[in-house]
Amino acid sequence: MLRIRFLVSYDGTDYCGWQRQGHDLTSLQQTIEDALSKMFSRKITLFASGRTDSGVHALAQVCHFDIDLPESRFEKWDFCWAMRAVLPPSIVVKKAWLAPKDFHSTLSATHKTYRYFIYNSPRPNPFWRRTSHWLRHPLDLEHLRASSQFILGKHDFKSFQTAGTPVRDTVREIYEARWDRRSKNLLQFTVTGQGFLKQMVRNLVGTQLMLEKDGRDPSEMTRIIQVCDRRQAGPSAPPQGLFLWRVYYPSDLDKRCRPL
Repeated sequence: MLRIRFLVSYDGTDYCGWQRQGHDLTSLQQTIEDALSKMFSRKITLFASGRTDSGVHALAQVCHFDIDLPESRFEKWDFCWAMRAVLPPSIVVKKAWLAPKDFHSTLSATHKTYRYFIYNSPRPNPFWRRTSHWLRHPLDLEHLRASSQFILGKHDFKSFQTAGTPVRDTVREIYEARWDRRSKNLLQFTVTGQGFLKQMVRNLVGTQLMLEKDGRDPSEMTRIIQVCDRRQAGPSAPPQGLFLWRVYYPSDLDKRCRPL
């Protein structure tokens, strides 16, 4: 059995999320599995670094699958180019590798980076409507930067967990949380951590926006974290602004993955 690792980007607007949901809903997992199954004329089971919700995008989702084929099948064959013929234009396979058996796209991941984009202008931009959250009132960037610093470190993030996916504990460690201005009207929130709860990033963004809009002190983030009560945090930010930006793996595993 060969283990194939690949990197995929997608516009999640028209999908119910990553995970296969059923016959009536179109998921990213199902769409890519069906494409692989068609290309290889056999059922393919796909694994990914994690799930993205309905409407959420990915710049660099990492996936893998196993297949009983000789290595020669992939020699001098552009797997990424071949996938173009069986996938919709909203999904693009960017890179692929032959991975060792101990690589697992879900279990081997050490941490992830997400980015959230806000288009901040009196008028919306039609070219950013699918990939950003439009806010009309001017945002105080320094207030957002101050509140983000209270997210850093290891905390119980239960206040930012949306119900629906049971987990053993809600403690997570955040290594990076910062706001940047990408252009005059475009703001970007970047967060990197060893793991995230269901809709945690969107809830963190929504809470920071709530504190800024209400004129509350940025240090309120600490109190909201400590009470472990979802009702104390802000609403979830809309999904279209969120991107899974990068997934990290141990360097020794990366080095043992051979490009296809």
